[in-house]
Amino acid sequence: MTPIHFGFTLTFALSFSGLAFHRKHLLSALLCLEAMMLSLYIAMALWSSQTGANTFSSAPMMLLAFSACEASVGLALLVATSRTHGTDHLKSLNLLQC
Repeated sequence: MTPIHFGFTLTFALSFSGLAFHRKHLLSALLCLEAMMLSLYIAMALWSSQTGANTFSSAPMMLLAFSACEASVGLALLVATSRTHGTDHLKSLNLLQC
């Protein structure tokens, strides 16, 4: 495994473990999701450049566009949650309450 592959694999694994174990605030969960998406973007960009596949050259840009949409929706949910509940703690969010 090359150092570049090890780097983005480690980035994905660390952000996934951060999402799984340290879910106290909604903002930290969103940052972990964003780190996962950026590591996938780097992996797809390196894969398409190393293989020279012209058909997959637009796939990293589409993933980056989806990740930007995911970030904007996440920040909108963060603002709505902090306005309605007064905090961004994930324990205070209950799906059974309206």
